[in-house]
Amino acid sequence: MDFGLLQDLVIAVGLGLLVGLQREWRSERPAGIRTFTLITVFGALCAFVASQHGQWLMAAGLVAVAAILWLGNWLTRRNTEDREHGVTTEVAALIMFLVGAILVDGHTEVAIVVTGATAALLHWKDPLHAFTQRIGDDEFRAIIQFVLIALVLLPILPNQAYGPYDVLNPFRIWLMVTLIVGMNLVSYVIHRAMTAHKGALVGGVLGGMISSTATTVSHARQSKRIQVPPETLAVVIVVASAVVNVRILIEIGVIGPDLLAHAIPPFLILGVFMTACTLSLMRRDTTGGAAEVAHRNPAEVKTALSFGLLFAVVILAVAAVKSQFGLEAVYVVALVSGLTDVDAMTLSVADLYQSGRMDASDAWRVVVVASLANLLFKGAITAAFGTREVFKSVAVVFGLTILLGVGLILWWPDLALWGGAGPGG
Repeated sequence: MDFGLLQDLVIAVGLGLLVGLQREWRSERPAGIRTFTLITVFGALCAFVASQHGQWLMAAGLVAVAAILWLGNWLTRRNTEDREHGVTTEVAALIMFLVGAILVDGHTEVAIVVTGATAALLHWKDPLHAFTQRIGDDEFRAIIQFVLIALVLLPILPNQAYGPYDVLNPFRIWLMVTLIVGMNLVSYVIHRAMTAHKGALVGGVLGGMISSTATTVSHARQSKRIQVPPETLAVVIVVASAVVNVRILIEIGVIGPDLLAHAIPPFLILGVFMTACTLSLMRRDTTGGAAEVAHRNPAEVKTALSFGLLFAVVILAVAAVKSQFGLEAVYVVALVSGLTDVDAMTLSVADLYQSGRMDASDAWRVVVVASLANLLFKGAITAAFGTREVFKSVAVVFGLTILLGVGLILWWPDLALWGGAGPGG
């Protein structure tokens, strides 16, 4: 008895039941819980038979399922007055046929992930449709501009280092631009698609993922123009800055994955501390809401070019200063560049670490310095544009966070959550 095949068939039944149950619950036809289960099992059997007698049997099975689905769809339309029946169920059925096939081919994890994603997409029909309806012309324009940045410009750039210190690689520089613009764009679209009154917590999280500096400037100015409790505005500003710690870890994870094991502990400590401070501020916030922030389109080509230039300048400055004056001078560069932009320094350090030009212990400390400098800058912004009440709340949190960060830089041991020393030693 082939127990491996039996195991695959049992899993196929379970996965087919999952998607079929969702379709049955939605009363979608022509396929329900039994049909989806049978289609998935049929796909598994076709793959098994095709492995013994030729792959043409898989193609024949897929054509047969498509023909049956087409017939069922035609009969449904013929017997009902519904002329707007879509093909989502039919496409899902074809996917489940192939899920059954890849199960037999040994890709169990992929089959489970695809099934889960399919069921989620089917179940989220109404929220996804509502989300797309709330996206306006500006959001669609931003998405198209990102396609230009990521899929048109990036592939044509040379993947080769130029200039002094061999750190100016056009492809990698634009790859960094694509990463930052992509992160900003996702947050921007979600921000614009959500309802106007998101609340201070959600507004701060999305604002921090798009631009914590812009969020700080906007809410500091609002404190003098509109009647919003200072605790509410302080919550948004602090949350936006706390989210920067998560953003930094995401950037390090993508560009310098080996550095992530060293960077998580210090940035997690900073993020948790700022979150605790946020909860303290929220207890004094009686409204839970904040005014809207008008963020700029993050996918503007001009904005992308500006960040690309900034990144090139920062990574060249870090490499040059480290080579000419030693590591201590790099902290000065981080302090200066971090005042206005943490992303460029984070990506530069992660890239230098990944290429073996900087040690892990130095790399995460340099990024912490840049993030603390950015907090200092946003505190100054709050003092310049906000009311005294908002500044006092923000200054206490930022001041304590800076002291904590300095303590981590001076005394935190270089601990790696996993792996060894990595590329940088």
